[in-house]
Amino acid sequence: MNPRIVFMGTPDFAVPILRVLVDEKYHVVGVVTQPDRPTGRKRVPTPPPVKEAAMQWGIPVFQPERLRDEQAIQQVFEWEPDLVVTAAYGQLLPESVLQKPKFGCINVHASLLPKYRGGAPIHWALINGEKETGITIMYMAKELDAGDMLVQQKIPIREDDHVGSLHDRLSALGAEMIKDLLPVLVKGKIKPTPQDHRQATYAYNIRPEDEWIDWSQSAKQIYDHVRGLHPWPVASTTWKQQRLKIWWVEALSTDSAQPPGTILTMEPDGISVATGKGIIQIKELQLAGKKRMSTQDFLGGARMRVGEQLGV
Repeated sequence: MNPRIVFMGTPDFAVPILRVLVDEKYHVVGVVTQPDRPTGRKRVPTPPPVKEAAMQWGIPVFQPERLRDEQAIQQVFEWEPDLVVTAAYGQLLPESVLQKPKFGCINVHASLLPKYRGGAPIHWALINGEKETGITIMYMAKELDAGDMLVQQKIPIREDDHVGSLHDRLSALGAEMIKDLLPVLVKGKIKPTPQDHRQATYAYNIRPEDEWIDWSQSAKQIYDHVRGLHPWPVASTTWKQQRLKIWWVEALSTDSAQPPGTILTMEPDGISVATGKGIIQIKELQLAGKKRMSTQDFLGGARMRVGEQLGV
């Protein structure tokens, strides 16, 4: 049987998963994605990556502001889906949609559930210094990311991973897993596993206040914070009452007696800063209104001095 599939997804993470459905000749009858949003300084309305991919493949696209509206629900029903596949769509599905498809509604989620339910599992796994993460594909339920699990696969988090690199690896893994799962799912040859809800943790979307570096943390914690926000939305501190984005750093085990945030040395290969434990060496940074640059280029124009304090 070739089920009628409605795919729901929005960002780049979801595109390889949709591509697998197309490449495997599944009958993708429609795509639901978020509305076009203004981006850039000129605030130009920009289609989400899933919409661009779907249009390229000639798949009908629907962009409701709220999927819970009755008109939106009816549009999904008109496609008569046997299965709904979601990946980073960004909205909860109403119960009427969850109950409609013959094979249910399944979600490709970038964490080892029940840990890191929510919208930013990749960011928070890195920020919290996790050693591994992975993909869970599960049935969708009324509660956020709480449905019974179908398959789960782990991958290690490398020491030099950041949101961008881990995002790409997990997206590719999710595509491989959905490819292997669907034939088994359609034949009814897989037994779901309930989640242990007592072990659940949540990865809420990154807020502006989450971007600020706390220099009293250890160098390792600050390194994890920076890579957990790289390349979006990027960690920040302040210097002379200006916002200073910190794109990349290295953590050094050497300790300093100076207060956290104190600039210790300024060399072309890095600006060393005291932390609660250890030293951070800033490699790439960006002053408000300027472009991203290396430490060497930054020091060529900025009047930064040893002894000044960041984050004040």
